[in-house]
Amino acid sequence: MSIISPVFEADADEYEELAFKPLSAEQAQALRELQPPVSPWRIVGLQAAVALLVALLAWVFTGRSGAACSAGYGGLAVVVPAVLFARGLMSQFSSINAATAGFGFFVWEAIKIAVSVGMLFAAPRLVADLDWLAMLIGLVVTLKVYWLALLMRPKLDKNRLKS
Repeated sequence: MSIISPVFEADADEYEELAFKPLSAEQAQALRELQPPVSPWRIVGLQAAVALLVALLAWVFTGRSGAACSAGYGGLAVVVPAVLFARGLMSQFSSINAATAGFGFFVWEAIKIAVSVGMLFAAPRLVADLDWLAMLIGLVVTLKVYWLALLMRPKLDKNRLKS
């Protein structure tokens, strides 16, 4: 006799079918090959290029160097912490085991946020003729590079799926 009532019998079978099953080493390797990771350095490089482009566009459209410096500084407020974060995550200590990697992720994320906030607080002292709107535009556009990097990730090789 089943412990589960007949009403829920179908749900139990469906649950067992959907239950988590660990992958074998070969299956995990095949999954890694099908979905290659995106390098954090590629994302940081894209962010730096976009920050430069935004600063250049601010200079071209406003004709003011203060707007260009402000937009560039907004981009730097994203890029500099991202470099620290990527460096921290790629260090040898953050991949010792899962617990260390998880803890390292949160520590480096906290450092990234603190550096970003610190850079924004220091902006009035560091950027002559600060244009807050240009700095905000540089910051937001540079932050959105994460989505661009997601769209530019290596494509799934459909020929490998068939084999």
